[in-house]
Amino acid sequence: MSSPAAAHGGRRWTHTWVAMPQLTEPDNMPPAPFTGESDVFADTTLRQTVHVTIGGPQVRVRFSNAYGGAGLPLTAAAIGRPVDGLPGVAGVVAESVHALTFGGRAGVVVPVGAQVVSDPVDLPVQPGENLSITVYSAAGQASLDLTSHPGSRTTSYLMRGDRHAAPDLPGAVGVDHWYLISGVEVRADGPALVLVGDSLTDGRGSTTNGNDRWPDQLFARRPRIAVLNQAAGGNRVLDDGLGPSVLARLDRDVLATGGVDRMLIFEGVNDIGTAPATPAGQKQVADDLLFALEQVATRARARDLTVYGATITPFGGNTDYDDPDGHREAARQLINATLRRGRVFDEIVDFDVAARDPAAPRRLNPAYDIGDHLHFNPTGYAALAAAVPLRWLR
Repeated sequence: MSSPAAAHGGRRWTHTWVAMPQLTEPDNMPPAPFTGESDVFADTTLRQTVHVTIGGPQVRVRFSNAYGGAGLPLTAAAIGRPVDGLPGVAGVVAESVHALTFGGRAGVVVPVGAQVVSDPVDLPVQPGENLSITVYSAAGQASLDLTSHPGSRTTSYLMRGDRHAAPDLPGAVGVDHWYLISGVEVRADGPALVLVGDSLTDGRGSTTNGNDRWPDQLFARRPRIAVLNQAAGGNRVLDDGLGPSVLARLDRDVLATGGVDRMLIFEGVNDIGTAPATPAGQKQVADDLLFALEQVATRARARDLTVYGATITPFGGNTDYDDPDGHREAARQLINATLRRGRVFDEIVDFDVAARDPAAPRRLNPAYDIGDHLHFNPTGYAALAAAVPLRWLR
């Protein structure tokens, strides 16, 4: 019997876009009337755009209820192309709209803690284009525990009533978050690189609707490989924060992500920055981080993934993480020195060197700094993307 991939000319289902699911914080909930006293998205149309990487002749969408407190009823859903191919717009090209079905049915209820994958749609997807995903829920979710990705850097639109197939949403309310969607897959035969990170990879400081995070700019250098951004602001390697730790989410966000054959982890600054600024506290977090990163590499290699890592970038002058006695800086230097010796990952990219101020190596290059001495502007993210060896993308 031939395999499903062989039946489609060697192509398999590969993720072309992802967003790390998170429990929605109160400040990131949809505004009224889309959030009620005990429910969310009742009689609501939600339209969102995503910037895919690789293309393929068929597409399907993943919806997540990872953190929902009740079943997630999706009454109807559709996928198409946004007007003028732009991100963060409410309009779609009418003739491009395709209904999404679930086992042949128009709607589905996503169980608590689960995800659901739509049926395939014959919609040719081009590398690097934007897609529009629209859902309508009649009953809404009977809980205020909601799955989302707040750091979308992309505008989504909410409107009362069933407008899931409408070409435009006049009067819709815009919010800069993604809700309910966690992945888009295409039929493809290329490689896939998943990036594990925090706000520096999620793109804090990048342009809303600009798709100029460093993963976006990395894909633009060689648009023939899926580049999958599994990052979230505040994320840590060791402990849960805004979302589960890397150790807790590795299986879900890397090992179970379809098509992935390589990964790059760029994390650790939040672990250092939240540990006590004492010699003992920073020695402990550095030791724990290095062990945890070795664990990540061990588990990924067991699934035949190539494992890349990145050094931790400077945070000198940041009011939250920098300390006057330099204990956190010493931990950063210890971790980076160990990574450079090649004892943890298959290879590393030295983001520290790419990002630091040559005149003050404990600080970011001023040309890259958004002003908090931790996060990057689009120029800084371009410098990170340029530092990644192109051979990693072959």
